[in-house]
Amino acid sequence: MAMELPVRPRRLRSTAVMRGLVAEYAVRPEQLVLPLFVAEGLAEPRPIGSMPGVVQHTLDSLAEAVAEAAEVGLGGVMLFGVPEQKDARGSGALAEDGILNLGLRRAREAAGDDLLIMSDVCLDEFTDHGHCGVLTPSGLVDNDATVALYAEMAVMHAECGAHVVGPSGMMDGQVGAIRSALDTAGQLDTAILAYGAKYASAFYGPFREAVGSSLTGDRKTYQQDPANLTEALREVRLDVAEGADMIMVKPALGFLDVISAVRDAVDVPVAAYNVSGEYAMVEAAAANGWLDRERAIDETLLSIRRAGAQVVLSYWALEFARRYRRG
Repeated sequence: MAMELPVRPRRLRSTAVMRGLVAEYAVRPEQLVLPLFVAEGLAEPRPIGSMPGVVQHTLDSLAEAVAEAAEVGLGGVMLFGVPEQKDARGSGALAEDGILNLGLRRAREAAGDDLLIMSDVCLDEFTDHGHCGVLTPSGLVDNDATVALYAEMAVMHAECGAHVVGPSGMMDGQVGAIRSALDTAGQLDTAILAYGAKYASAFYGPFREAVGSSLTGDRKTYQQDPANLTEALREVRLDVAEGADMIMVKPALGFLDVISAVRDAVDVPVAAYNVSGEYAMVEAAAANGWLDRERAIDETLLSIRRAGAQVVLSYWALEFARRYRRG
């Protein structure tokens, strides 16, 4: 016997067409950014053990990946450089022939303006101590000296072809200094994707293999405490006031509430980084047959979008875009 129910929410789930019609959120390739690692001294791409399917690229394979990213309609790529030699000041970051600068040039040649070329403005890949800046004699990261180097890096990246620079070191005043340096150099159209809420997270573990990190200690004096939300909102408002064009929240899955709060707090686009540890967890579980890999990927990306991110950085971006194009 049928119940007398005037409201039956299941009616809107009855078929695939109905579900598609009333879907509130979606993920499209143009909202996704693919992080890419380009390493010095490689003859062929080198697999990253803790991130199945992800590699350190040669300059040639990087150009191929960038060209494919443009072809399938991704919004952008974010480049990270992996040098052979490191020193205390991260000198390779500011070398004309440094691997990241070379990679940016090749990426821009491969994609032109069909894809946004984004750069990581940070020193951690280039320093022998693995921190995101230069150190004081007592071993602390020197905020102001580091910011000055970030400003130089950002200008170099723009001159090498970056459409967007992404200062990720969480130094005070980094956005304002970079905006001023870019404008002074005539790079008025180069956008800043500011890592306004980057947390000192355990989920960066595989990334450290990806960039050959030599970190000793931790980054808790400059990256944010995962316990804090109000602090994140203060940080992102400061970044917007200093000239940030977009705001990044990193990581994503453990910080969906932060993404939502940041979305409500600012009037610029919000991005979120689906980080290496989040990627590795799904890949490991799928390899063991514990979950449906493609569905888990789709739900992960959708959850980040639903939380409020307009832009999602993900190592699955290229794979997702290929499937999207196949329907």
